[in-house]
Parts: sequence; C-alpha cells; structure tokens
Amino acid sequence: MNIIKIKDRSELEKKVPSMPWYVEKFINYKLPDLSPSSLLEYVRDYDTFFSWLLAEGLSSAATVKDVPLIDLERLHMDSIDNFKMFLATRKENSNGKTTIARKLSSLRSLFHYLSQIAEDENFYPLLKRNVMAKVEIKRTHKPKDTAAKLEGKLLQEAEIAEFIEYVQTGYPIDVAKNKQALYSYELNKVRDVCIISLILNSGLRVSEVFNLNVEDIDLKKKLTYVYRKGKNDDTFKTPVYFRQEAVDFLSSYLEQRQLRYKAPKREKALFLAVANGKKEGERMTKRAIQEMVIKYAKRFGKPYLSVHKLRHSFATDYYLRNDLYKTQEQLGHASPETTQIYAHLTDKTMAEAIDKSSE
Repeated sequence: MNIIKIKDRSELEKKVPSMPWYVEKFINYKLPDLSPSSLLEYVRDYDTFFSWLLAEGLSSAATVKDVPLIDLERLHMDSIDNFKMFLATRKENSNGKTTIARKLSSLRSLFHYLSQIAEDENFYPLLKRNVMAKVEIKRTHKPKDTAAKLEGKLLQEAEIAEFIEYVQTGYPIDVAKNKQALYSYELNKVRDVCIISLILNSGLRVSEVFNLNVEDIDLKKKLTYVYRKGKNDDTFKTPVYFRQEAVDFLSSYLEQRQLRYKAPKREKALFLAVANGKKEGERMTKRAIQEMVIKYAKRFGKPYLSVHKLRHSFATDYYLRNDLYKTQEQLGHASPETTQIYAHLTDKTMAEAIDKSSE
C-alpha cells in the first residue's frame, strides 16, 4: 500500500472516534470512494468547525464528539459567515481563500449527506434543515489564472535538457570550493540526476516519486507503476510512461543503488538516502526530494523552481506534442479542466516562438 496512505489511514482511525456519531457514519459512507488522505482532510476540517461551534457557544455540548444534530439544524447564515471570518483571520491559515473554500466544501458534503442521503429508522432525513445548501462556494482557481501565475516560472523546451545537464556537470563546478557541498554531491549525484530526469520526462508528483519501489520500474517498456492521487484502490497501481531520456539515468542509478546506499534487502524503496548517524540507506523523504530540487534550481539561476514546477514544465512540453486527453492521462488528472492550464501556457509559448522566428 502507498506509504502515505498507510500513515493517513492510521491517523484517520485515531481521529474518527473523537467525532460525532453522524460524522463517523458519513466517513464510512465515503470510504469506498475516497482515499484515507482525502477523508483525513475532511475529519480535520470538521474538527476545526465543531471546535469553533463550542468556542462560540453555538453548542452546549461538552466535547466535539457530543455535538448533536439539532445544533447543526439551528445554525443561521450569520453563523456560517462568522465561521468564514474566523477562517480568514486565524493565524495558522496560510492558504487563504483556497483553505476556506475547501473547509466549506467539506462541510457542505457532510450537510448534504445528512439531509439528502442518510435516514433515520422512520426513513426521514437525519438533518431536517441544511443551512450549507445556501452557501455559495466560489472557485478559487481557474485554469487561466493558474497558467498566468506559472508564466515565466517553468523550464521551456531546451531548458529541460539544460537543467539536467547542469546538475550533471555545472553544479560541481559552482560548488568546487565548498568541500561539504561537493562531498554530498559526489555521493548522491547519480541519484539526484535520476530523480530530476524522471520527473522532467514523466510528470510524476513528488508523492509518486517518494512511493516508488524498485519493482515498480520497467526499463524495457519505459514505464513505472504508481499509486495515483485521489484513488482509493490500494491494490492497483497505474502505469505511467517516461521518455527514453530517463532510461539511461535510471539504469545508472539502479546499478549503483545497493553499492552506494547499502540498503538492507527488506528495503524496497527506489530512491534511498543515508541519514546522519546511520550506515544503511532508507527511503528518501518527500521533503528531502523537494529540498534537493530547490538546491540545484537556485544554483541554476531559477530559485522559484520546485518539484511541482518541474512537473508543470514536463506537462507543458508534453502538451505541445500531444493533446489534452493524453496529457490528462499522463498526469493523472481527474478532470480535463485541470489539464487546461497547459493549453493557456502553450498558447503563450507558441506566440513567443512565432515572434522569435520572425526576428
């Protein structure tokens, strides 16, 4: 099973018993369709909401678990507006409108289930009045807006190969006088180039790279098997193809993996790291993968690059050579609407190419 899902499922099982009975009923209803990670986000959102109800005196319950359904029925629109204000002003809210929209959407899903789907023993809805049905949740991101934010922050065509080449040959020159940086680079060079090349030639997410095992790679077919985001089937991995450019780097890394990182036979992870104070390699963390990419990006002169922007860079390049639906499938997007950002990005790219050709 996906390692992240294992962790999230464990946390979900710990948190659900602290929720009201009807939330547990809703989670069980959603369990076949949503991943543990998605359900955990739901429960966290509900914990925020119910804790706020108690703090505001909108429920006389002693704990979150004890909040009765009648307290939800008695909520006014003013209360929901006040909750939105609370979310907008709380210090830990770092995502602004996106976070607020998600939490409200989570609440609306719960209220819809209680008022339209779940029934009591007399076949009546569990929730007689649904205040969330009146709440309009505006989309926080449109493909065109997302594309506008990404303009100028991605690797364009030739820059993809240039960045990989820089990690191979340019970076060690730049840090030649820094012995510690050079030592770390020489130790992990083949692995780092392999990871960056794989992302730039497949569009994998950082979570998908993190979860890769050695057995997931098929060099002959040029594909890897990954657990796709949002899918709850832990027995099925999706095949994702990578370009020929990644094959040689993967081959080189696989040849050195055991020798370089001395991983125990039980360690299945593809990408390894040796933590301070340890002698054996273990699965490289998501954070380490992200920090590794940023380290090279800064030296390359593009400090805004990240793993996700490498994925966007691949996607834009891939879309130029294919179509919307092939790009959607390659990236594992649930909806073609998400993939449309690359249509907007490539419009700009093609316009720039025409301008250059006319110079």
